[in-house]
Amino acid sequence: MYSIIVVPPPTTEDEPARTQYRLAPGERLAFGRSVPEGGLRIGHDGVSRRAGEIAAHGTFWTLSNLSAHQTYVVENPEGAGEHIKVAPGRLDAPVPFEFSRIVLPAAGDLLPVEVWAPRHDYLREEDGTDGEPTAPAFSVDRTKRYFAVLAALCEPRLRGSPHAPLPTTDQVVERLRPAWPAASRTSVQWNIDYLAVKLRLKPGPETAEPGPRLNGKKESLVSLALRFDLVREDDLVVLAAPSGRALR
Repeated sequence: MYSIIVVPPPTTEDEPARTQYRLAPGERLAFGRSVPEGGLRIGHDGVSRRAGEIAAHGTFWTLSNLSAHQTYVVENPEGAGEHIKVAPGRLDAPVPFEFSRIVLPAAGDLLPVEVWAPRHDYLREEDGTDGEPTAPAFSVDRTKRYFAVLAALCEPRLRGSPHAPLPTTDQVVERLRPAWPAASRTSVQWNIDYLAVKLRLKPGPETAEPGPRLNGKKESLVSLALRFDLVREDDLVVLAAPSGRALR
């Protein structure tokens, strides 16, 4: 049974019916401008004749970069900017994403090769363990207003624009109005400051020492939240007014 699906870059003449390549564990797919029969041919002058190779494994896949000078980027479209770089000549770099986009720089163009991998295996919840439970690394309550503020800050990058500028405080206020009609610049800024302390980006007022203010506070909050999945795309429902329930 195949374990990954590879979808080639779109072309003007073949856009409606892009061929999909299905690979079973242990199989490999060469790609480039000139590849053996059965490989993925990419007809672009900016792509190397032997550009690379994709290898399927049971729960992941690897990418070999066979070009001499060009770095490839593998993006996680669902990860709000999460990516890995595969240097020229690197062989069998493991890719952990379930849905990936290989970006091939090609003479001014960026050609996407999509790879759909199987869902990952996860450890089942432990049963019958002794002792106290492990304290969570970050404790957030998704019913609180501070989480809605954090979700509003993360929304542009969770919607598929990993490098989108962060919303201003006024834009956050407007975005929160459906679920929090009384939102204001003051209340939103208070929650941003609270998040910076809660997520340990800066010390609390009782222990803080005099010194310069934390610069890039919103950027630091969003970076932390997205890196550790504190806010996911599914969490953006908190920005809509729930029937019969308001944020606390």
